[in-house]
Formats: sequence, structure tokens, C-alpha cells
Amino acid sequence: MPTLLYSTYADWWPLLSAPEEYEEEAGAYAAILNSVCQTPPKTLLELGAGGGNNASYLKQQFQMTLTDVSANMQAVSQQLNPECEHIQGDMRSLRLGRTFDAVFVQDAIAYMTTPEDLRAAMETAYRHLVPGGAAIFVPDYTQETFTPSTSHGGHDGEQRSMRYLQWDRDPDPKDHSYDVEMVFLLSEHGKPIQTVHDHHTCGIFTIPEWFECLRAVGFEPDSVTLETDELECGMYRVFIGRVSP
Repeated sequence: MPTLLYSTYADWWPLLSAPEEYEEEAGAYAAILNSVCQTPPKTLLELGAGGGNNASYLKQQFQMTLTDVSANMQAVSQQLNPECEHIQGDMRSLRLGRTFDAVFVQDAIAYMTTPEDLRAAMETAYRHLVPGGAAIFVPDYTQETFTPSTSHGGHDGEQRSMRYLQWDRDPDPKDHSYDVEMVFLLSEHGKPIQTVHDHHTCGIFTIPEWFECLRAVGFEPDSVTLETDELECGMYRVFIGRVSP
């Protein structure tokens, strides 16, 4: 970490994952954030904000600070969300010296590949919350829900286009990681098509392990399932960490 996608090819991100695809999902996150905090949150810290697609909608409701370990991805987000504060930092060790009403960590939490890393990211969230605040964490999978899968997509821009194939696989179901293999086809006007293979190692934990880690850093743990028209019902679990008032 960062992988090729988040470093060398970060400027292609909007053609892999377009901001307009995030409106419904971001709305679901906003509803959860408003429901889990003691009072409606006004300030929101996002850890692992990446290219800022969720923030492009969440910023309509919250004053946002966006952090990510990749300077290249932050540059993408800054173009999309120039009004938001951007700070480069690793979610395992970031310390801003101030607190927020809520913390949001979407699928970047998947790059925590050990229980120690997962607890460290949760500790960062905990240290940045006001009393009565809450954090939500949204992994792609838990060990209970993981199944090997293949997906594809991509978009066309004005002068270039991107298509990708993604394969999620778990060579060793007994450990805390799974593999994501991605192949990109990159087309720029007047240039030959470029093919790139990018490997990602991601973390995967059981639901009891998630709750154990949340408790270990001081959170009151809870969870809900993420429900949108595009997501399979009951498959995506949002983990919640509340801070006592």
C-alpha cells in the first residue's frame, strides 16, 4: 500500500469508479451517521477517503476533513472536493489533535490486514471523536459473507477510457487476508492501449473479531446492514463504534 491504482495510475480513478455512482450509497451512510450519534453530527472525519467520491455527496450535509495515505489519490479528491480540508496520513497512526462529531471509514478499512492494524485504525477513529460521537466502518466482506467473485466495469472520458476486470479470491481461508487481482485496459487518444495488472492484499475478519476490536479500543460496538437498491440484501455490514457521552 499504496498499490499501482492508488499511486502511478491514481489519476485514472474517476474512470474506474465514477463519482455519480455513489449518490445512493453516500445517502445511506449519511442516514446511518445521523442515527448513531447522540446528536446530529456537523463535522465528519473520513479516514481513507481516496478519490473523494463519497465525500462529493456527504459534504452537502457535513463539514468534512478528508485523509488518505496516498498523496496521488488526495490530488484527485482535491479536484472533486476543493472546499474540503485534505490531510495526508495513515489511518493507523494519524493524530490531528482535534475531535469531530463522527468518523467515516469506508472500504479503505479493507487494507488493514491484521487484527493489530484493524485496532490501530479504530484507535485513530476513537481518539478523534467527541463524547457521544460515533464511527462507522464499512468493509467489503466479513469472513462470514466472503465468496470468490469477478466483476468488471469502467468509463469513457473526453480523451481517454478505462476498462477493468477484478477477481476477488481467498487462497487461504484460515488467515486474515484475501487477494484482489485487477487488470486495467487504459486507452488514451493517439496512443496504444496499455494493460496493467495490479495486486491488492486485503484484510478479512469475522463478525465477532470486529466486535472484539471495537471493544478493545473503548467503543460501544454495534452493526447494521447496508441497504440500497444496488446492493445484495444483507450482504454488506456496517460496523458502528459509539463513544460514551
